[in-house]
Amino acid sequence: MGFFWHERCFWHDPGAIGVFSAPGEFLQPQPASESPESKRRLKNLLEVSGLIDALAVRKPPPARREDLERFHTPRYLEALEAGDRGRGGDGGDCAPFTPGSLAAACQSAGLAIAAVQAVASGELARAYALCRPPGHHAEADRGRGFCLLGNIPVAVMRARALGQVGRVAILDWDVHHGNGQQAAFYSDPEVFTVSIHQAGNYPLDTGTFEEQGEGAGEGACLNLPLPPGCGLGAYDHAMTELVLPAIEAFAPELIVVACGYDACAKDPLGKMLLNSAAFARMTRQLRELAERRCQGRLVMVHEGGYSEGYVPLCGHAVVQALADSDITVPDPQDEEIAAWPYQALQPHQRELIDGWRAAWSAAGRL
Repeated sequence: MGFFWHERCFWHDPGAIGVFSAPGEFLQPQPASESPESKRRLKNLLEVSGLIDALAVRKPPPARREDLERFHTPRYLEALEAGDRGRGGDGGDCAPFTPGSLAAACQSAGLAIAAVQAVASGELARAYALCRPPGHHAEADRGRGFCLLGNIPVAVMRARALGQVGRVAILDWDVHHGNGQQAAFYSDPEVFTVSIHQAGNYPLDTGTFEEQGEGAGEGACLNLPLPPGCGLGAYDHAMTELVLPAIEAFAPELIVVACGYDACAKDPLGKMLLNSAAFARMTRQLRELAERRCQGRLVMVHEGGYSEGYVPLCGHAVVQALADSDITVPDPQDEEIAAWPYQALQPHQRELIDGWRAAWSAAGRL
């Protein structure tokens, strides 16, 4: 299994905006929520546990302009370049950056490109790309939600353009809707985008179940906007009853996961209740599905997650499950979180998920 990372990604500086989209007169400056610490601590934890020594560690080059232009408009890329030469700015909507950020973003996209290429070509069975800045909110003509470049769309579009892979399933389990992948492939029947997220979080204007693709891509987009407060039972039910069966029915040649950890119980920007074991369990489920349907080809691309202390534990659990390794680190709050009230599947959650499954099945997609 491959592990793709680069120190350059940790040098992206969004500015001192805390949890807000911009500084203000009465907002005491503080580091941005999207900081390098959660990612750097994950990499460090892999080093300390020894798990990284069992992985094929790669530091690939940054993405090239021609690869970025498969997804992004030249005008948007030129605006990023101009801001990078000046004093920085905002990529569009809550995507602040400073000089040097573009180099980090290109490096981040380069990690995703290399990971997808290595797995699609059969060089590696599975891969994890420790990308930063994240990418799943970026759209063709603007950045959004901390994301400057669409890491996964850029990587998938390149692999398909070069004939490395055909049908691709993209699962986004970040707590925020994966609008970037959805927009990139909304009319493409060969790319199935699935997003399981907290309803009404970010972006506010996307992510409903009714958004299912258009034209030739009708039925190749599935959104599961879960109500706030969902925990282990709701995610388990959603995965087993709809997400996994829908991906299996699509019969992909490659599965890519937008692997955010902000659905964890410790995240300041989400209202879900997952523990590290839940992320490991979802990873094992996907690994088993990939082994059945697409020769094991599975790529994880790191997205959100803003708990500096808990993201490393979640990420280590995912990498361990992805690598099928026995090297573990203890999560001192795993059992405590699992014992919290409302972790069991609630009646309103079951009704919602079962209704989505019935509708998806009635459309002949299961």
